[in-house]
Amino acid sequence: MRFSNKNAMVTGAGHGIGQAIAARLADENARVLICDIDGARAGDAVAAIRAAGGTAEACVMDVRNRDDVAAGVGRLVELWGRIDIQVSCAGIMDRAPFLEMSDELWHRIFDTNLHGAFLCGQITARAMVAQGDGGRIVNVASNSGIFGGRGRAAYGASKAGLINLTQTMAIELAEHAILVNAVAPGPTLTQPEIQGDLMASAASRMPLKRYGRPAEIAAVAAFLASDECSFTTGHVYAADGGFTIAGVMEG
Repeated sequence: MRFSNKNAMVTGAGHGIGQAIAARLADENARVLICDIDGARAGDAVAAIRAAGGTAEACVMDVRNRDDVAAGVGRLVELWGRIDIQVSCAGIMDRAPFLEMSDELWHRIFDTNLHGAFLCGQITARAMVAQGDGGRIVNVASNSGIFGGRGRAAYGASKAGLINLTQTMAIELAEHAILVNAVAPGPTLTQPEIQGDLMASAASRMPLKRYGRPAEIAAVAAFLASDECSFTTGHVYAADGGFTIAGVMEG
């Protein structure tokens, strides 16, 4: 029960990794505001947490919109009195060849993945500073932000920017006892009905030759959001089956 009497806001929490993070925090007794651009998905995630005995409320939020984010933080504080944890998981994973990528796709990915995390982090941090006793911010990056990948010019660059944003936030917010870290998932099975087998190019470079499970990413995020994470800030924790560190893999 690491999160007893803690209140968390998780974006992109209506499905996939975000939903798993919200569920993990709630399992350990956090009160969780489930934020998603899709109200039906947010409602379903809340229902699942409540069915398991947890506490959650839904919030329709477009993280690209400052007013939406401010309203979400305000709603959480109105519900439960303060905000202790903020997790930015809302994101778009889309691919296009570099030579064919449109401005629309580039901006859509950046506006959600990077600008959205900036808005959530800034508005939450201001609330935490006003409270006066610190907090935890966790950004969900990707190993695509650590190395390049075909078709991922926008996605990879947005996640690389998020890693740098995490580091900068950690430096500037340390004096307020706000710790900021990121988890960088590798290939994760969030849509089993369409993902199929792990792609061969990933399997050839992963010591653990399988997809990660959303719950495994959530376990890392939960540590980074907890009081146990007391001397770690600005860190990017690759939860990726060893993908990031792999070099020559031949026997």
